[in-house]
Amino acid sequence: MEAPQNDTQWQRSVLEKIALDGLVEQRRRRRWGIFFKFVGFVYVAVIFAYVIDWGDSAERLGDGKKHSALVQLNGVIQAKGDASAERIISGLQSAFEDKGTQGVILRINSPGGSPVQSGIISDEIKRLRGRYPNIPLYVVVEDICASGGYYVAAAADKIFVDKASIVGSIGVLMDGFGFTGTMEKLGVERRLLTAGENKGFLDPFSPQDALQKAHAKLMLDDIHQQFIDVVRKGRGKRLKETPEMFSGLMWTGAKSIDMGLADAYGTVDSVAREIIKAEDVRDYTVKQNLAEKFARQFGANMSESLANAFTRMTLH
Repeated sequence: MEAPQNDTQWQRSVLEKIALDGLVEQRRRRRWGIFFKFVGFVYVAVIFAYVIDWGDSAERLGDGKKHSALVQLNGVIQAKGDASAERIISGLQSAFEDKGTQGVILRINSPGGSPVQSGIISDEIKRLRGRYPNIPLYVVVEDICASGGYYVAAAADKIFVDKASIVGSIGVLMDGFGFTGTMEKLGVERRLLTAGENKGFLDPFSPQDALQKAHAKLMLDDIHQQFIDVVRKGRGKRLKETPEMFSGLMWTGAKSIDMGLADAYGTVDSVAREIIKAEDVRDYTVKQNLAEKFARQFGANMSESLANAFTRMTLH
């Protein structure tokens, strides 16, 4: 009679253990579920904060109150990115069109970039200054305003710098690589067929052609002269030209004032307060949305980048 009772107790013990383990597993799943929901919520919140521009709202920008309008040009000036001509011009146009704008500040932190994009921005600045003659446009340089960045800055009424800012680099470059020696060592033969003797212009896998090199130099000199003309016209009699000024060298903010490349020391706040006389600074910068940043981050333009890796012409 003892055996069946022991079996019953054993079965009950096993069932209790199974039930207890089930409860523990349910609690564990519930805790993990709460954890993943929390992580998901945080992720969505971060994405939401990333997408939305927490700066000046559209309602505030159009309220008509007197203010200084800010547009930021940061990074390399190129067709796709925060510093594209399309984005910078859009911000500048909105800034000038606002009835409350007393003056526009273009804050530049750029090592340069595309001469075409820089030229488009420069031309639009001139057009806007002519259309809105009572609204001045000032450039404030922070860390660097070089090459294409300075091409843009030269179109402003005045340029303000920090004494340690880097300014200048008035020049043009075209860079690339040559792989002919490496190909010979590897036993790789280049088979390039063209219709037009110069269609393979500066091909990195072919020996450099002297005539093509000379032609490239002519193009660079032409664009360089365009750059020089823009600086001379924009800065006028303020320039104190030296042989080195248009050589591609860069100078400190302090030296750039001495050379006439810049006008005075200043920050966004000091220019708004002391020059424009409107301390309220409102940001009109057009920024990339999440989809654009995602596409850029994961190489939507990879083919273009690979092509530009071999031969690039930039105001750097």
